[in-house]
Amino acid sequence: MKIQFVRSKELILSTHAGLATVGALLAHTGLRKRLNHTKIKGMETPIHSHADVMKSYLGLLCQGKSDFDHIEPFRKDDVFSICLQLQKVPSSPTLRQRLDAAAQTPEWNRILLEESADLIRKVKAPLTGLTAGEKAYAPLDIDVSPFDNSGTKKEGVSRTYKGTDGYAPIFAYLGQEGYGVNVELREGSVHCQKGTAAFLEQSIAYAKRATDLPLLIRMDAGNDSAENLHVCHREKADYIIKANLRREPKEMWLRIAETTGIACQQREGKVEYIGAIEFREKGFDRPLRQVFHVIHRTIDRDGQVLLFPEIEVSVYWTSLRCAPSRVIELYRDHGTSEQFHSEIKTDLDLERLPAGKFATNDLVLHAGLFAYNLLRMIGQESLRENDSPIRNNVQRRRIRTVIQNIIYMAARLVQHARGIQFNFGCNSPWFPVISRIYRAFT
Repeated sequence: MKIQFVRSKELILSTHAGLATVGALLAHTGLRKRLNHTKIKGMETPIHSHADVMKSYLGLLCQGKSDFDHIEPFRKDDVFSICLQLQKVPSSPTLRQRLDAAAQTPEWNRILLEESADLIRKVKAPLTGLTAGEKAYAPLDIDVSPFDNSGTKKEGVSRTYKGTDGYAPIFAYLGQEGYGVNVELREGSVHCQKGTAAFLEQSIAYAKRATDLPLLIRMDAGNDSAENLHVCHREKADYIIKANLRREPKEMWLRIAETTGIACQQREGKVEYIGAIEFREKGFDRPLRQVFHVIHRTIDRDGQVLLFPEIEVSVYWTSLRCAPSRVIELYRDHGTSEQFHSEIKTDLDLERLPAGKFATNDLVLHAGLFAYNLLRMIGQESLRENDSPIRNNVQRRRIRTVIQNIIYMAARLVQHARGIQFNFGCNSPWFPVISRIYRAFT
């Protein structure tokens, strides 16, 4: 049987009715008022308001589309305008030119970060902490993630430590859900510690806007710097920062471990040592603590006796007073932030940034972090009740799952008696979820 394809003039159908939940979240922010009050040189009375331009781009990003040209199909889309409460949807050239102009000052970046952090608190987004001893913390994970932009001539693209040409932005994520609270685009060849102390201070300030829980800073060995320790002490934030052993001999740490650590023989020829040491350091008001994990192997896993013993050493700077094993466990959980990087790169299609200008790409990345938080809040809200067709026992719903199952929901737009309705199919499996999320956010 052949199927006929017919375009009807009577029906207004949408494939992205889930954007209504995005619009409901945006209504809790001051984006419209704050962006429209900003002054951009040469655009004192723009035809398209600043807020409409940014909210239109956020609507694209929340569908996993980052290219400016993707706005064209939505210019005459009533559902897109209604969901995001837009007066006018800009054209692709307008969108590009407005972001180019707005990127000349850091004002829009700051507004996006502040409104995003405030929104987490306003809607009481689920924020799961960690326990260390008897105290609960909100983890604040800070890390660099290279963006591969090989084969392009974009401003700021250079060789990254991964061996590709691109950028090396730094991110700050809050809670086990991984809400983004800060981001900064950097050239690919910039060392990961350059400017990180100031970024850390800003991230702590944004995190405190979002939650009242004590913060636990987690950073890897690339950020082993006295500057970062001073910031944490000054801001009274606890921390776990992996130490960069540089030229410190592993044999020295083995001797320390044998003297002060707790030994555990995992098998014949393999001994693990876990412990902590404290010492005074000039410039710090309290003793510094280092937790160590040393593995000494004389026989490999296949039973072969090693001619030269193998020594593995991991050392962590920490202000926590809990057991060393718990400190090591908490740091290992820091690796979850790699999943957050992946969702921003792939699910939001932001790894290959769309503009040629560095400042514009920095603004795009800030908008991407805002869109990422919107989708994360929608995903976490969907887990509050057990009414979704996918009932896996998960703590966090992936951004791609939110886009595919909630944002991309088909509906028919009905305007009647000065009211607006979205009519979903009777077999729409995610209808109970999206209706509940929309009610919660409105």
